Amino acid sequence: MGGSTPSADRRRLTTAELALFGLMGAMTFALKMAMAQLPNIEPVSLMVMLAAVCFGWRGLYAVYLYVFLEFAVWGIGLWNINYLYVWLVLFAAARLLRRVESPLVWAALSGCFGLLFGALCALVYWITGGWAFAVSWWVAGIPMDLFHGAGNFVVALALFKPLRRALVSFQKRYGNR
Repeated sequence: MGGSTPSADRRRLTTAELALFGLMGAMTFALKMAMAQLPNIEPVSLMVMLAAVCFGWRGLYAVYLYVFLEFAVWGIGLWNINYLYVWLVLFAAARLLRRVESPLVWAALSGCFGLLFGALCALVYWITGGWAFAVSWWVAGIPMDLFHGAGNFVVALALFKPLRRALVSFQKRYGNR
């Protein structure tokens, strides 16, 4: 379950991969919207980790389709410009841990990312408004980061392993055509 190899990352997308990455990006956006009534509990972190682990760097197609959909629906503003880099941070961390099988490790990574999400996003506010603005924005959002971390932990603990298994099965069946 180690994900794709470097040589596989350089070849063209297959039709199945193109369809899968399109569905994963769109599904990530749709699931986030469906769960919008819950405070900072979302499936995006789970889907980013799965894309990284199961499809290697090619999984970024799904991640950045999700980002594009966010921009297309909500517009581009300071509040979402951080999506250009925060998901890449989680994606890279998941790539480093791709051989790990323990659902607890994946839940911990996802939970820690949720806790750090506000701090990572504050970088945009530091650039645009200075340290005081960035720190005050981050501190004001800590209660939501706590929900985000807890939600990410539970979602990843429950769903990472079965979804990883399903995606690896898909990759074995359709990925090498």
